[in-house]
Amino acid sequence: MRKKDRHELIKQIIATHSIRNQSELMTYLEEQGVVATQATISRDIRDLKIVKTIDEDGNPRFELFQEPNQTSDDEDTKRLVRMIDEVIIKVERVQFMTVIQTLPDNANLLAAVLDDLSFQSIVATMASFDTIIIISRTDEDAQQVAAFLKDPHSTTIN
Repeated sequence: MRKKDRHELIKQIIATHSIRNQSELMTYLEEQGVVATQATISRDIRDLKIVKTIDEDGNPRFELFQEPNQTSDDEDTKRLVRMIDEVIIKVERVQFMTVIQTLPDNANLLAAVLDDLSFQSIVATMASFDTIIIISRTDEDAQQVAAFLKDPHSTTIN
């Protein structure tokens, strides 16, 4: 199956089923005749900007983060704010760095979104499974980044 077709199938599966992890997604794909490695599914999840959110019962669930056909800076910022609200657990500033703890398996995507928006206050991001380190040029820049990540509705970032 072509990558594009697999991506469409993954979107459909996530929209119609409560998928909690990659194993469940792979099971649904196999039921549709798609055989893919865990590494391929991980790349697909990253490519499709799928995040884990918490459903109404408090259980983790995969969800598409980015809606198609919305590419303006204003819309990108709105999506970032929504993602901050949904996946960030803790923000702490340490001099010129900001350390962010996210829900499991969301740090890489949030770091990628921050990188894509090219804020002047952010020099680089490093992400793991649930932690991001943001490096800023100055303590003041890091202070601005931390303030924005703690309350994106009332502060801005350059």
